[in-house]
Amino acid sequence: MPRLLTLTLNGRARSDAVADNLLLLDYLREKLGLTGTKTGCDGGECGACTVLIDDRPVLSCLTLAASCEGRRIDTVEALSADGKLNAVQRGFHEKLGAQCGYCTPGLVMASEGLLRRDPDPDEAAIREALASNICRCTGYVKIIEAVRHAARLRAEAAAP
Repeated sequence: MPRLLTLTLNGRARSDAVADNLLLLDYLREKLGLTGTKTGCDGGECGACTVLIDDRPVLSCLTLAASCEGRRIDTVEALSADGKLNAVQRGFHEKLGAQCGYCTPGLVMASEGLLRRDPDPDEAAIREALASNICRCTGYVKIIEAVRHAARLRAEAAAP
């Protein structure tokens, strides 16, 4: 039997009827058409499905949509504003942090979550924050550079 799910998604309040066993990944992709969140391994191993729940990175393939009642969820679609990339997206673009691009939304969201908690992370913190995300195309050097660059861009934007 469906239940009414009320939450804030990408800055907007919404309510939808969802089944108790509906995964957050399927809710986002199938019900809402937010396909930036990728289906990867379907088992919590790759991180392609990472979204932020109350600013914390979460694997949406392991999360029931119904468990998000009253929570704030951000997907990769929420990051750009007025057609402009946010600092993390710019970092990945400008420092070539994306290869094939399939893992990129999950890496971007994990990085966004990190920078919301720690605006100036060191390499160890970046590696730890991205440990749940797998990229099969790169050695992560460019990804780490992208996150560092994003942190600098945020700092510059916040400076008076």
